[in-house]
Amino acid sequence: MVGYLLPLTKNMEEDSNVSRVPLFQGNNVVGRSVVSVPDKRVSRNHVSLNALVDGSVEVAVEGPNPVVIKSRVQRKKLQSHDKAIIAPGDILELIPGHHFFRYTTMNSEMQSVSLRNSSNEIDKQSVDNILAVKRRRQILEKESLAGALQVAENEASYISNNKILAKVQVKSDKSPSIEKNPGCGKSKGAEAIAHFSVSDNMLPSTFRLLRVQGLPTWANSSSVALDDIIKGEVLVAILSNYMVDIDWLFSACPLLRKIPHVLLIHGENDGILDHMKKNKLINWTLHKPPLPIAYGTHHSKAMLLVYPQGVRVVIHTANLIYVDWNNKTQGLWMQDFPWKQRQDYSKTSPFEEDLVDYLEKLKWPGLNVSIPVAGNATINSSFFRKFDFSSASVRLIASVPGYHSGGSLKKWGHMKLRSVLQESLFDKEFQTSPIFSSLGSLDQKWMDELSASMSSGLSENGSSLGLGNVQIIWPNVEDVRCSLEGYAAGNALPSPQKNIERAFLKKYWCKWKAIHTGRCRAMPHIKSYTRYNGQKLAWFLLTSANLSKAAWGALQKNGSQLMIRSYETGEGVSQSKLRTELVTLCWEENKNVSSSSEIIRLPVPYQLPPVPYDDEDVPWSWDRQYHQKDVYGQRWPRHVQLYSD
Repeated sequence: MVGYLLPLTKNMEEDSNVSRVPLFQGNNVVGRSVVSVPDKRVSRNHVSLNALVDGSVEVAVEGPNPVVIKSRVQRKKLQSHDKAIIAPGDILELIPGHHFFRYTTMNSEMQSVSLRNSSNEIDKQSVDNILAVKRRRQILEKESLAGALQVAENEASYISNNKILAKVQVKSDKSPSIEKNPGCGKSKGAEAIAHFSVSDNMLPSTFRLLRVQGLPTWANSSSVALDDIIKGEVLVAILSNYMVDIDWLFSACPLLRKIPHVLLIHGENDGILDHMKKNKLINWTLHKPPLPIAYGTHHSKAMLLVYPQGVRVVIHTANLIYVDWNNKTQGLWMQDFPWKQRQDYSKTSPFEEDLVDYLEKLKWPGLNVSIPVAGNATINSSFFRKFDFSSASVRLIASVPGYHSGGSLKKWGHMKLRSVLQESLFDKEFQTSPIFSSLGSLDQKWMDELSASMSSGLSENGSSLGLGNVQIIWPNVEDVRCSLEGYAAGNALPSPQKNIERAFLKKYWCKWKAIHTGRCRAMPHIKSYTRYNGQKLAWFLLTSANLSKAAWGALQKNGSQLMIRSYETGEGVSQSKLRTELVTLCWEENKNVSSSSEIIRLPVPYQLPPVPYDDEDVPWSWDRQYHQKDVYGQRWPRHVQLYSD
C-alpha cells in the first residue's frame, strides 16, 4: 500500500464518519461505491488514481463532474478526462467545495505517529489504527514479494529455472519473509496461481476464481469478471441469485440491456424488490420462487445463457452486487452445451435430469419467446431438454425446500451428494475439508450426519472409504480486521456468536490462508467442500450452500425424510467421474501418478492441508463488538452499504 485518502471535514480536520480510502501501487478507482457519500454527483467511477513507487499519484477524472486539487501553492480545477499529479499533503475535492480528502503516504503517517509518541501525546485509538495499517502493509508486502519472485523467475528462466529462487534477494533486513505454504514446493513458490492456465477444452473440468481488485496481476491469473461470462450473442438469459443490485448489474455488464429476454430469479424483498420492479427493463421478468418452509431463502447462484449455438450453464458463489464481484474470494464453473440433433431428442443424461428437475421446482411462469434457432418457444424447465448435456464434466448437486422422502430422499441436499459419491471409487487415504461463508445453528448430531454423506464412496478394493477428518476453514477476527474491506468484510460472514462459540466446534476450526493465490486479504465468500490427501483431491464441490441445515437438509423420521428450507445449486467434480488426477495448484508431479492419468489442476484458493487455530485465534462473529480499529480506522459494528444509491 502506497498511502491513502484521509477524509476531512470543511474545517480540514479528519472526518471520523467517513472511511479512509487505501491506495495501492498501480491504478485505483474511487467513486460512490468506495466512498460512502449520498451525493449522486459523485459517480461510481469518479476518479482514477495511479499510485507510483515514489509516492506521487496521477489523478484522472473519469466522471462527468469536475474535481479540485488543492496544494500549498494553488487550487486547480480538473474537468472530465483531465489529469494531474498530486503529492503528499495535497487535498482532493471530489466535488468542488465538497468531499475533501488529503493524500497521505504510509511513511508520513508513520513519522507522524513517531513524533506524537516521542512527546507522550499519542492515544490508544491512534496506536490501534496505526498497528492495523502496519499489519495490513505487512500482509500486502508478503503477497507483493511473492509477485516479485514470480517476475524474477520469468526473467531468468532462460538461464536456470532451478537456481532462480536462490538469486532473488530481499535487500532490507526489515522486509518480511515469505510465509511458507507447506503444501507448495519451491518450484511453484508462494504465487502458484500465476502458473495457472487452462485450455478451452479443459475449462469444464475445473473452475476459476473471480477477479479481485487491488491484487497484484499475478494473483488474478485466469480469473474472470462478469463480462467475461455474459458475452456474445445471448438470446435468452436466466439469472438466478439471492441478492441483486440491478443498478450495479447494468453498469458491470452493459450487454444485459441488449439481451432480448431476461428472467431474473431472486430472493429479494420489500424496498429492494420495489426498486427492481421500477428500474427493470420491459423485457425483463422477475420471479421469486415459493418458500413453503419458514426461514428458507432462494440462495442459488447460477446462470443459463441461450446462444444460437447452444446453452452456457454457470454455477458460482457471488451475489449480484459490487462487493461480491470485486472484493471477495469467489469461485465459478461453467460449460457450454450444444443443441441436440433431431434424432437425439429422446436421449438424456444425469446432468440433464438433475437440471430439469431443479428448474421445475422453481415454478417460474413460462416465457413465450421467438428466437432464431427455435422459432416460437416457451422458456420453461422442459425447454432445456433441447440441449445435449452428455458431455457434462460434473454432477449437479442442488437443494429445494420441502420434506423429501421415498424416491425423492436422495435427489436433493446432502443425500444427493451421498448418492453420487456412493457410485464413485477413490484411493484409500483422504480427508474432508469444507469451507463456507455462513454458519447455521449446528449440533454434533447433524455434523455427524453431514460427515457421513461427505465421507461416502468406495476404495478401489470395494470397501467403504470411511469417515474423513472434518475441518472448517473460517476467518478469524484479525483476518477480517486486516482484510481488503476491513470489518465491512464481516458483513458477508453472517455468524452469530451463539453459533460460533459452541464448544464442539473448536476441534474443527482451521485458519484462512491463501498466500499461493494472493487472497489472504480477500475474505472468502466461496463455498466449497472437498476430500483431499495432501495436494490430491478425490472430489471437489463448488456450491452456494453454506454449512447449515437450511441449505443441506436434516434427516427426520429415522432417516426416512429430509427437510430442506432453501434453494441451492452446486457442481461436483471427482477423479472417479473423469478418470483423471485432480490436484491443487501446489501439487508437484511425482512418479506415483499413472502415466495414463490426465492431470487437472483446480485453483483451490485456500491452503491444504489447513492449519488448525492457535490458542489466540478468535473465530469471526458478526454480532460481537470489536473496538480495535480496522485498516480503515473503523470499529465494528458499523453500517455497510451493499447496494447502489
